[in-house]
Amino acid sequence: MKIQERMGAGNNRSAAPAQPGVGERLPAPPRERKPALAALAVLLILVGALGATVLVLRAGDRIEVIKVTAPIAAGESIAEGKNIDHVLVSDDSGLNYVKWEQRAALSKLKAKSAIPAGAVVVGEMFAKSSGLPAGKASVGLSLKEGQYPSDLKAGDTVAAYPVVSGTSTGKGSASGSGAAGGEPLVASARVNTVAAKSDATVSTGNLNITLLVPQEEVAGLASSASDGKVVIVRVTNDSN
Repeated sequence: MKIQERMGAGNNRSAAPAQPGVGERLPAPPRERKPALAALAVLLILVGALGATVLVLRAGDRIEVIKVTAPIAAGESIAEGKNIDHVLVSDDSGLNYVKWEQRAALSKLKAKSAIPAGAVVVGEMFAKSSGLPAGKASVGLSLKEGQYPSDLKAGDTVAAYPVVSGTSTGKGSASGSGAAGGEPLVASARVNTVAAKSDATVSTGNLNITLLVPQEEVAGLASSASDGKVVIVRVTNDSN
């Protein structure tokens, strides 16, 4: 009887599941692999690297073009060392930039309209013709000190008066030549260009300018200008 009880007890012990020892790790279930997510991650990495490469290549693709450093009036040309310089720009903008090595050919063309300082030159700004408005003419004047406002600049609207000899000089008159009087030679004209401060004539007090005037008023203005008997006065521009 005792022998059977012992054998039964032994059988019970062997049937019980073995408990893991202290510190032992339970086996983890195998991870489910997701190849689609892995492929997507690799694809995103490749796309990012390609985009960075394109940006670097575009940043380095630059060309040397012409930049205007002083205002160019309609009908005027560029002049190296006076109103242009070179600057680097990106070549992927689609604009028709004029390259720096093309400046000699560009100097033979005329500005279609006034070009401000700081503008980057594109081909559409220039043409073979003068670009003067219909019915207008460009007239050059060489003025003495006292025959023009000291702060005269391109774009100003002015009137041209004849100098009346034999009268006392006054403010705004030609020094020692007489005073402005009578009907204006030109009632309203636009200043196209004013000689740069570095121009040799400026240091002597003389100033060379060009005016855009109606063609019917050119003869009288040119005649008085040849004798040095023209006074330029700034007037209000009614269009402003």
